[in-house]
Amino acid sequence: MSARTLFDKIWDAHVVLRRDDGLCLLYIDRHYFHEGSFHAFNQIAARGLPIRRPDLTFGFGDHYAPTLARSLDGVADPEIRGIIGTFERNVAAHRLTAFRLADPDQGIVHVAAPELGLTLPGMTVVCGDSHTSSHGALGALAFGIGASEVAHVFATQTIWQAKPKQMLVRFEGTPAPGVTAKDMVLALIARIGTGGAIGHAVEFAGEAIRALPVEGRLTICNMTIEAGARTGMVAPDETTFAWLAGRRYAPPAPDPRWRELFTDPGARFDAEVVIDTGTLSPMATWGTSPEEAAPITGRVPRAAEAPDAARAAAWARSLAYMGLEGGEAFADIPLDVVFLGSCTNARLPDLRAAAEVLKGRRVRVPMIVSPGSEAVRRAAEAEGLDRIFAEAGAEWRHAGCSLCAAMNGDIVGPRRRCASTSNRNFPGRQGREARTHLVSPRSAAASAVAGRLVPAEAL
Repeated sequence: MSARTLFDKIWDAHVVLRRDDGLCLLYIDRHYFHEGSFHAFNQIAARGLPIRRPDLTFGFGDHYAPTLARSLDGVADPEIRGIIGTFERNVAAHRLTAFRLADPDQGIVHVAAPELGLTLPGMTVVCGDSHTSSHGALGALAFGIGASEVAHVFATQTIWQAKPKQMLVRFEGTPAPGVTAKDMVLALIARIGTGGAIGHAVEFAGEAIRALPVEGRLTICNMTIEAGARTGMVAPDETTFAWLAGRRYAPPAPDPRWRELFTDPGARFDAEVVIDTGTLSPMATWGTSPEEAAPITGRVPRAAEAPDAARAAAWARSLAYMGLEGGEAFADIPLDVVFLGSCTNARLPDLRAAAEVLKGRRVRVPMIVSPGSEAVRRAAEAEGLDRIFAEAGAEWRHAGCSLCAAMNGDIVGPRRRCASTSNRNFPGRQGREARTHLVSPRSAAASAVAGRLVPAEAL
């Protein structure tokens, strides 16, 4: 057989049927859903269809989950309370395994599912959420799907897909002190743009990727979608196997087939990007797209500095929305709030990194800390991280998507500026007219202390 990529191996193993037009019917190993999947439940109910494989279907209460309470009684908004109630009724009606508000393992699906060992190397994984690409960090083929596709997977445990092109992104070298996985992926998106990987499945490789813990790989794969990619993945290795050991749904020992999940020497990609990680700095976004990012130690670009007229117009719109002129030093931009959370950066190492910066210091602006799962919350409290946050003046909350998606009642507020560890800085993402700067957990903590956008090394 010719040399194959990691993606090829997983794709080929899951093809049920190939059509003449190139579409493939893929078998799905894991299907995750959340409260927003009620449309798909309505679709299968209208057709009188059962869920084909309830044993492979897992629900997570996250997008609308309140971070200040663990019950419906704590949800003031009747619409949000109704959506959560519908989720729980659908779970009960179909006898599905789900991690609801009261469950000790509730959390954001892209944090909690890997922690539980539900996502394993070589699997196909889907969920009605674009950041399902996160799970590719464990050597899985994972991607987000729409409501009608969710219904199709509910009913058949399969999905029709066109095989994407493939891109290899290699991060070589050793990162400078303070440069994290979040900075690496923001630097990638700033370089290739939000359309740079459209139509591609991206495999991340190189010395700097191999040196990352699984949590850092999850962060990078999480934001692959922000470059337009269909999915992101990292070949599983000893780091992966050790991380999965002992998790509830993972096997007691690595499956020998996992060791065959790598890109063969000589396998071809449609595109390749190489980044010297040693040249990178801590990053921050300044505009309304993840590609509008620059080193946080520098300044915001001016629209006139854009490489072409179309970009100049886009930069001007972004600067106007963000209330910036261009040319400002990031360190001179005052903040109104800081958010540490989301499926991008709310895992235990993220909280440790932020707590390290905050220890012995006080925040100057309100800071909300929402762990990615209740398991992360308990582990953080066992280490005393919650006390560090509280002593610094930050607010310690429960798990949920919170200010990342602003669907649970948590919002930044009109024309208020937030340094956020989440994945999107689109207009209105954190609430109407909210202004979002994407940063790493270390930079978020430092910015909360300074009240301005700074890296941890500036304190």
